[in-house]
Amino acid sequence: MAASSLDNLLETESRERSTLRMGEVEALRLVVGVTSDQTCLVLAGRLRALRLAGFHVTVVASPGEMLDQTVAAEGVTAYPIRMKRGIAPISDLLSLLAIVGMLLRVRPAITDFSTPKAGLLGNLAAWALRVPHRVYTLRGLKLESSRGLKLHLLLWLERLSARCAHVVLCNSTSLRDVARAMGIAPVEKLKLLGHGSSNGVDTQRYAPGPAEAREWLIIPQGEPVVGFVGRLTNDKGVPELLVAFEAILRQVPDCWLLLVGWFDGSEDALHEEWRELIAGHPRIRHTGYVKDTAPYYRSMDVMILPTHREGFPNAALEAAASGVPVITTESTGARDAVLSEVTGLLIPPRIPEAIAEAALELLCDEAKRKRMGEAARAWAVERYSHERVLGLAVDFYRETINRRA
Repeated sequence: MAASSLDNLLETESRERSTLRMGEVEALRLVVGVTSDQTCLVLAGRLRALRLAGFHVTVVASPGEMLDQTVAAEGVTAYPIRMKRGIAPISDLLSLLAIVGMLLRVRPAITDFSTPKAGLLGNLAAWALRVPHRVYTLRGLKLESSRGLKLHLLLWLERLSARCAHVVLCNSTSLRDVARAMGIAPVEKLKLLGHGSSNGVDTQRYAPGPAEAREWLIIPQGEPVVGFVGRLTNDKGVPELLVAFEAILRQVPDCWLLLVGWFDGSEDALHEEWRELIAGHPRIRHTGYVKDTAPYYRSMDVMILPTHREGFPNAALEAAASGVPVITTESTGARDAVLSEVTGLLIPPRIPEAIAEAALELLCDEAKRKRMGEAARAWAVERYSHERVLGLAVDFYRETINRRA
């Protein structure tokens, strides 16, 4: 939906349902917190919808360009607090104290913290100050790619974060199932909105259309392109994708690999040899971070997301809405983003041969690609449009306040 149409929809909802038992929605302050400024990308749309619904929204994240861009675009307030992703006791204590200070200053009626570090520190601070309504949004489980003592530590911390919240909002069906199986929270505390997803997808912006990006990427029209969109990290399965691409080239030598995303500096950052391979490969195009990814999806024949773990991958929805079949893994969260053999293909994680086999299956069958792309578009529009997903989010915050009141 266009921005103006979304504005009209949400402003109408706000006028019609503005009165709650605790008073006018306009008087309620909401704090949304994530660890990294880069994670603010997944908040786009949701923050704006809540503001238009009458909430005064403050976003907490580590300082950075993407935090600045997000608050400017969404029309909300920024409160930068530096947080380290890894375990850092002294730094974490300072961040916790800063979050406590922020909450004392803002005095929110409701908090919603997510991502491991912000989820832990934010929910601890909100619990200690007895914020009336506390939400922990589970966007994925980092512990799924951990082993040994670290796994047990991260599991304990997830349980602590969840214990401090009134509600644990899960991003997908499979993520809720895994959280329940791991004992992160009791079943009555684990919630799912609709079919999942943080924001859904703008089905007008992400739609089938001409492959204009091929021109500036210097990729000839008619030559096949497999694409990837997201952070270029180990946990996203980029090394396996690069290995698989060599196998694909042996069968389809005129194929291209389009990587749309940036080299993330997190714990699962790519090793230097992978970066060098990407930079020097004659049939790989790497864009780095781009603000508008829509033209790049339209230049793909197949989108591949060989991720090890997800909450619910936005890239898979964007590709589907663009009419592009998606290959992703059976990992938590990712398996909810594809209807297997209908909108795309599901494969086991961490296996380059499975990536190559699935990609070749679709590259060599144009009719199947077209059929899957059309089904993916219809599925995304029906279940995951901005209007539907953001409307459910606004209703959730209102109902949370009513229920707790």
